Amino acid sequence: MKKIIRDILTSRVYEAAVETPLEQAVQLSHQLGNKILLKREDQQPVFSFKIRGAYNKIAHLSEEERARGVITASAGNHAQGVAYSAKKLGISALIVMPTTTPKIKVDAVRRMGGQVILHGDNYSEAATHTEQIMAETGRYYIPPFDDELVIAGQGTIADEILRQNPGKIDAIFIPVGGGGLIAGIAAYMKNLRPEIRIIGVEPTDSNAMHCSLKAGKRVELSTVGIFADGVAVRKVGEQTFALCQEYVDEIIEISSDELCSGIKAIYQATRSIVEPAGGLGMAGLLKYIRETGCKDKTLIAINSGANMNFERLRYVAERTLIGEEQEALFAVTMPEEAGSLKTFCQRIVEKRNITEFNYRHISPEKAHIFVGISIEQAKERQEFSQQLTAAGYENIDLTDNDLAKNHIRYMVGGKPASVQEERLFRFWFPETPGALVRFLDATRGALSISLFHYRMQGGNYSRVLVGFNSCRDDDELLERLDILGYRFKEETDNPAYKMFL
Repeated sequence: MKKIIRDILTSRVYEAAVETPLEQAVQLSHQLGNKILLKREDQQPVFSFKIRGAYNKIAHLSEEERARGVITASAGNHAQGVAYSAKKLGISALIVMPTTTPKIKVDAVRRMGGQVILHGDNYSEAATHTEQIMAETGRYYIPPFDDELVIAGQGTIADEILRQNPGKIDAIFIPVGGGGLIAGIAAYMKNLRPEIRIIGVEPTDSNAMHCSLKAGKRVELSTVGIFADGVAVRKVGEQTFALCQEYVDEIIEISSDELCSGIKAIYQATRSIVEPAGGLGMAGLLKYIRETGCKDKTLIAINSGANMNFERLRYVAERTLIGEEQEALFAVTMPEEAGSLKTFCQRIVEKRNITEFNYRHISPEKAHIFVGISIEQAKERQEFSQQLTAAGYENIDLTDNDLAKNHIRYMVGGKPASVQEERLFRFWFPETPGALVRFLDATRGALSISLFHYRMQGGNYSRVLVGFNSCRDDDELLERLDILGYRFKEETDNPAYKMFL
């Protein structure tokens, strides 16, 4: 018997974790023509699978290691798993969390008996501070994913699945961050049931495992997305990567819109709300069915966690329509003349369900319309564009344009005459006191701000759109932004900006 299998079967997770249900999503199964099962790790005591690996690791510490106390760096579920496990075993736990960590997660760790230190604006800064504390205190570090006992603890999910559904299983869809969860499940499944496809699911903007498997070596991402913060890992583990190389069949990449649709599908099936990372398995499963057209398969999605911030639900609801291909967004140019708006409505949109409609006068000759329509199939986007073109209206499909979806639809306006040269940037501000002041201090004196739009996302970061009244070749601005350290993207050449702002 391979060591990984032995470690899984002798794991001590059930001293703290529970065996979670494997539930069929009956209505969704009927709708999609496949048997769809959900592994409910959102029902763990800390609402996440992370308790399995954390407890298994801590439970195997020696008496000397326990006496030193444990430490880890985490912004979420691993922190809660460590705190809960340490309290159960009577061990001191110190958790270093970024200052951007939502209060709900900080409070949860403290409630479970963990001592919390808030440091840095991101996980990397918190992790660096953790190393300093370890050197000073001698506390024992509990890794979030790259450890044999942690991987084995997560792998107990696979053992449960085979006992709960010993018959046909065609594929299992597993969220991927650092790789601990998928490595444990894949190793167990492929040694006992090699015919079962193991499919990882990652956000397109946090796809470290996909890039690493493609390159044949571990790849470090320069940036990671912020929506699915539970899997926002720049570099996967050494051990987890090796196991995934050997046992994982494929990785599916998911957009934020598709992920929101996965969250909604889980809610409709279970009336429970998972966090973004927890919805990846379902989102990947749905995309797999769409792209393969498979029927009569038994497919399992891992609901990995449910530590969702309530404030984030607004964002999820807004993006679900596009993720389910139920909404399409367009920019339309029309002549500015008497009756032109009425004509447009009668000819183009009278028989359609409108989800968004913004009108902006541009000049005596023309106007722009930002319009959203309800659709049932993706091909309707192309059909609507063709209808507009045939009627003589220039148009641009903005359905996949993040600037349009996050900002433009809420702020259609125009540029004042006093603003001659403007550069536009999207920022991800850390959701922490003082973030705006730090931004203003960093850019003070270099350029004047001509536009500012803030959108709270309900997570660790907020989305901010900033315009600067500047010449296009201003290098000082970029230098200052790089020093500030906030993630940003220039959008000056985005067609949605040019048309509506």
